[in-house]
Amino acid sequence: MWRKLPHRAWLPRVSWRQDLCFFSSVPPQPVPPQPVPPLAHTLQGYLKALEPLLPPEELSHTRRMVQEFSRRGGLGQKLQEGLEKRARHTKNWIADWWVQWAYLESRQPLPVHWNPAISLPRRDYNDWRSQLLFASKLIAAVLDFKAIVKSGQLPGEYMRGKPLCKELYPLLFSSCRIPGPKHDYIAHYGRSRRSPTHITVVRNYQFFQLEVYNSDGSRMTEGQIHSQLLRIRSQSWKTDKEPMGILTSEHRHTWGEAYNRLLKDKLNQDSVRAIETGLFNLCLDSPVMRISDEKYASRKAAQVLHGGGTYSNSGNRWFDKTLQFVVGEDGSWGILYEQATAEGPPIATLLHHILEYCEKPEPKRAPLVPLPTPKKLYFNIGREIKWDIEQAKMNLDILINDLDVNVFNFRRFGKDLLKAHKLSPNSFIQVALQLAYYRVHNELCPTCDIVSQRMFKGGRTDVIRSPTNQSLRFILAFDDPSVTREAKLELFREAVEAYSSLTNAALKGHGIDRHMLGLKLQAIHEGLSIPKIFMDTAYGLATHWKLRTGQMPANTDSVMCFGPLVPDGYAVCYNPQADHVHFSITAFNCCEETHAETLANTLKDALCELQELLQPAV
Repeated sequence: MWRKLPHRAWLPRVSWRQDLCFFSSVPPQPVPPQPVPPLAHTLQGYLKALEPLLPPEELSHTRRMVQEFSRRGGLGQKLQEGLEKRARHTKNWIADWWVQWAYLESRQPLPVHWNPAISLPRRDYNDWRSQLLFASKLIAAVLDFKAIVKSGQLPGEYMRGKPLCKELYPLLFSSCRIPGPKHDYIAHYGRSRRSPTHITVVRNYQFFQLEVYNSDGSRMTEGQIHSQLLRIRSQSWKTDKEPMGILTSEHRHTWGEAYNRLLKDKLNQDSVRAIETGLFNLCLDSPVMRISDEKYASRKAAQVLHGGGTYSNSGNRWFDKTLQFVVGEDGSWGILYEQATAEGPPIATLLHHILEYCEKPEPKRAPLVPLPTPKKLYFNIGREIKWDIEQAKMNLDILINDLDVNVFNFRRFGKDLLKAHKLSPNSFIQVALQLAYYRVHNELCPTCDIVSQRMFKGGRTDVIRSPTNQSLRFILAFDDPSVTREAKLELFREAVEAYSSLTNAALKGHGIDRHMLGLKLQAIHEGLSIPKIFMDTAYGLATHWKLRTGQMPANTDSVMCFGPLVPDGYAVCYNPQADHVHFSITAFNCCEETHAETLANTLKDALCELQELLQPAV
């Protein structure tokens, strides 16, 4: 039931990207182990990635450090041999280290900093009755997906002709992150002898344990689920004064201490365990405050991401839970997930199944059997817990008020135009983002775009570093009136191609960042001092991700949203469709240099100018 993962250090939250992923009914081929990249390849790539970011004298210093680290018989070679040995004796040489290091040892709050949200197109309703009808359909769809996963009938997934690992799918359900004083744990309850048969429904800050299987083991029908949701609504018409879910939004150390205090009481312990063991959470939210149509998309995404604040729907969340489906009374809906167990591609597959299922009629009628009353989860709230809640409310509102969210739909063109010009849509957008950032800040910055490693057994993600010498040369030439259009177009194609080459290398398991991390953690594992190459100021600069990006390709007009990795940075996510692209951009208001709307407007202009470069007016 409990799975404790190994040792670490710290790293920023990541997301994902998924290129050319499709399903096949053909039996899946075996997935190979993730390779340890050659040491020379990684160090050469690291230096190359620093070239557009560092002045020559700093780069020369770093080159000397890299040469010392990589010399024959030196520390780098020793650590490389250690990683290769680890790869021979583990399922995946980096995945467990990565989860522990990047997620479980981070002490930052989960909302904004870690848990990504996906906001989907608004449903065509605006009342609580339709809200419950759609929520019933959604629950039935997720249970149907779970049954497919459990039966082993999930179609094989392929990316660029290679089969993808499906190990994360069973872990989506009945999973929860558990806070600890120094690091967190992941609890998977779905593999226990008596697998959970309930979900948790939250409305007006009140939690309910809802059984979704009948006594004979059959899944409840939509009609049965709907009648139970009506019961829950009738029992939760008034907002609870104490939003227990707010506690899960705290700094992880603070929440860990409050968690231990909370669980000293038997009633609290039973209620918390019911939430943690449930298949997933359903959050029935009040309407998103609507100021204008233009800002509604941003507010809708923010609502899924953090709940809108302690006077809105933030009390309807349990941020530690792996899966939380948010259904608003105004037709807004989406999913919020915790990344230690879940990642974007499996979530996208789940959402695709939900959308397809929702188009189908009710498959069967509800049997005429009495249903148990949904169990309301109660908490004993003493003086200490009440104080913990008040502090958490204050801290979450500060965090939410500090986050600037800008969601927009770029309608001038989409991926079809780019493919017609034989350009990778993702590579095109990455170069456009570099151009937009440079125009706002007059420099390139460390930028990470996350690439999937699911083509390897147990694989998670790696990073593609977007700034290249080719993109810098193009950016400097693009705004220079003395450079001809033909020269600019040639430089642009070189920049796009350079990014595509980095993507190809990463998809072969030859990305540089997870390998660098592995070398560092291998030194710690062997009881050695952290190598000087990782103490270099250049390494600190190179991993201060001021621009964090993620592609979320989907078959619907959805958009992913998450917070920046660093206080003076941005987070940008995009979903390219055939003739338009959805974007979300976030920044922190506390930083005077960053502004989400400014970057958004600059990006729109850059995209339009790049279209004109490809298709000059006659």
